[in-house]
Amino acid sequence: MKKMTRAECLAFMVAQPRTGKIATVRPDGRPHVAPIWFALDGEQLLFTTWHTTAKAANLRHNPQLSLCVDDQTPPFAFVKYDGVAAFSDDLDALRHWARIIAGRYMGAAQAEAFGNRNAVAGELLVRVSPTAIIGETDIAGW
Repeated sequence: MKKMTRAECLAFMVAQPRTGKIATVRPDGRPHVAPIWFALDGEQLLFTTWHTTAKAANLRHNPQLSLCVDDQTPPFAFVKYDGVAAFSDDLDALRHWARIIAGRYMGAAQAEAFGNRNAVAGELLVRVSPTAIIGETDIAGW
C-alpha cells in the first residue's frame, strides 16, 4: 500500500468519472449511504440533490459527511473525503455545476440538457468544505 498526498487524492477523485458513495447520518443516528455524481472546485466537493432526498434531510440535520471514491480494479485504490456541507438554491450556480457534473459523467453532448433539467426550484447545489482527505493506492500490491 502507498498513501496518497492530498494533491494525489484530489487528482484521483476527478481522473475518471467514478461514482462517489456518500455517507450521512439520519436524525435518529442511523447511517445512510447513497451514490452521487460530483465535481471538485479546488478542494471543495460539489454535487446536486433534490430537496426532499434522504441526503438533503440528513445534511440539514447534521452537515457532516464522508465520501468514498474507489478504483475497483487491481491493484485497487481509494480516497476518503470528509467534510461539512452547505446548500445553495441559486439556479445559475446550480445550472453551472450541473453542466460540469454532467460533462464528467455523460459527456459534453449531454451536459447542457442535464444542466437545464436540474437547474430548477427544489434542486439543491451542495458545496462541501473538506475536514480530512486521505487515500491509498496499490492496496493489493506486493
